[in-house]
Parts: sequence; structure tokens; C-alpha cells
Amino acid sequence: MSVNVYDRIRRDIASGELSPGAPLVELAMAARYGTSRTPIREALRRLEQDGMVERADRGMRVRARSSEEVLEIYDVRISLEATAARWAADRRTELDLLRLRRDHERMLATDAGDADAMAASNRRFHETLWTASHNSTLIDMLRHLNAHLTRYPDTTLTWKDRWGTALDEHARLIEAIDRRDTAEAAKIAEAHMAGAREIRLLMALDEDSPRP
Repeated sequence: MSVNVYDRIRRDIASGELSPGAPLVELAMAARYGTSRTPIREALRRLEQDGMVERADRGMRVRARSSEEVLEIYDVRISLEATAARWAADRRTELDLLRLRRDHERMLATDAGDADAMAASNRRFHETLWTASHNSTLIDMLRHLNAHLTRYPDTTLTWKDRWGTALDEHARLIEAIDRRDTAEAAKIAEAHMAGAREIRLLMALDEDSPRP
């Protein structure tokens, strides 16, 4: 039951149904999700570890979003993604290559008008890349860091020509990993995530800007 409650709350935070700064009172949450306070308490503890909620003066609340946090998350992720690409180029197996190419083909076949499908196929490609690094600690760090971004549900892939750029960068990344070119793989991955950071920052700034 606690896992199900955790997933439901996490989904509601990611979708914005539970908005940034919203108080998370155990009693009210229990009524909302049709459960007792214990599963709610356990779910909130996990979500705090994920960085999705934070402690307030009284109880918990949905963690606020900010442009500064975007920079912090992406600065770390740029480094970790480059490291994952470097390790993947060094340690990859033929099966890893097949999986990367399969996921890239799925991205090519994805409807560029479907933001959710684009984000899902892109996430699958990156998770396959992490797996190809064969470094469980690095994979755990990237998954935990990526969880922070679920509070920013709008994908960068719909921004102008980002989708085409991402597809091209993924293709070149696979080629570098195939050649076991660790330096080139890291360079491409770093540039790829730096581009995503700049777009995400522009999106966050736009969101923070006052409306007329």
C-alpha cells in the first residue's frame, strides 16, 4: 500500500496537481488518497529523500521550483552524464550497443508532436546509456538526480529545434561508444546536457516571469 501511495503522490507532484509550496498535512493526505496516516508518512519520507518535498514550519510541503535549482541540478548532471558516456565507451558490450541503437530507432519513430512520448523515449535512451556504464553507483546517482527533474514536467524536447538536435547528438554518441572513443563520448554527452540546461533555464525564467 505504501508503495502505491508513494507513486500516486509522486505523480501528482510531477503533474502539478500538488503545486509547488502546497502543504502536505498527513490527515488531509490520508483522506485524499484513501489510506491511513502511516503509508502517507512513509511516502513523504521517501519523497523527501527524492528531493520532491521538504520540511516546513508545520509538517511537509511540495518543494518549490526555482531557476537556481535548475542550474544546480544540471551542473551536476552534465558531469555525471559525461562520466557515464565515458564509462560506456570503455565498458560497453555488444548487447549495450544493440540496446542503444534500438532506443535511438524508437526515438526516430516517435511522434514529434507528442511531448510525453518524446520525453519517455529520451529518458529510456539515457537510462540505457547509464546501464552501459556498468557502474551501479553512478547509475543510482543519475536516477536520484533525475527524480528532481520530475517537478519540472515540461520537456525541453519541444523547444524549437531541440528534438532534431538531440537525435543527432544521440547518434554521434552511439558512434563514439561503438569506437570506444571515451574522450569523444564524454564531450558529446557534456555538450548534449549543457544544451538541455540552457533550454531548461530559459523555460524556468519564462515560468517565473510576471504575466501582464
